Amino acid sequence: MIAFLEKPELTGLLDSLSAVSTTVIVGAFAVHLFAFCVLWVWWRRDIQAIAGSLDEFTRGLKHRSVLDSTGHLSDQIEAFLTDVREVLDMPDANGEQKTLAHRIAILDEKRRYLNSMFFETSYNICRTMIEAYPLLGVLGTILAIGAALQTGDGEAASATVSTIVSRFGDAIWSTFAGLAAAIFLMFLNSSLEPRFQRLAENRKNVRETVALAKRELALKVESAS
Repeated sequence: MIAFLEKPELTGLLDSLSAVSTTVIVGAFAVHLFAFCVLWVWWRRDIQAIAGSLDEFTRGLKHRSVLDSTGHLSDQIEAFLTDVREVLDMPDANGEQKTLAHRIAILDEKRRYLNSMFFETSYNICRTMIEAYPLLGVLGTILAIGAALQTGDGEAASATVSTIVSRFGDAIWSTFAGLAAAIFLMFLNSSLEPRFQRLAENRKNVRETVALAKRELALKVESAS
């Protein structure tokens, strides 16, 4: 489409794009930051749901691990799962195994928080799109310089150089905004990524432990009968 524009129209289009490039980068950064906040709230809700369900599931066991209030919920989840595995391996824990067998159906009904595909896809998009900000900054700089180059030809070479110099500040702001946004979001991602990865591990371990408990308890019920 740009190839069919007249030179004044092309110059005006490049001027308009270069003028809003920094604003677009700042706006995208704000949306990106909001998306990370949503993911953090989502992570917090899911990890509390998992810990709360396992707390109900293991309540009443003789040897039940409960960390202090300063312990992380991920560590508490792993402790609950360890308690379940220990009960399954204990030969003289028939009463506790019956308790687990009774509660396993209740836990199965509350497994919506284990559906992780949408969360992981959303986080992967947010993490990958951080790499676009430096490119957007460079693109804004190229647009500003391109708009300046369209203002004149051979006879107005000195005017063109003068225009490039006068617009160089705007071009640099675009690059600065892209780099600053990328650096900040990379720092934010580095602090959130271990938490999100730990949540994925917790979900996997809960699925495996629940499947193991259902299989082991079913075999014990069959052998008892």
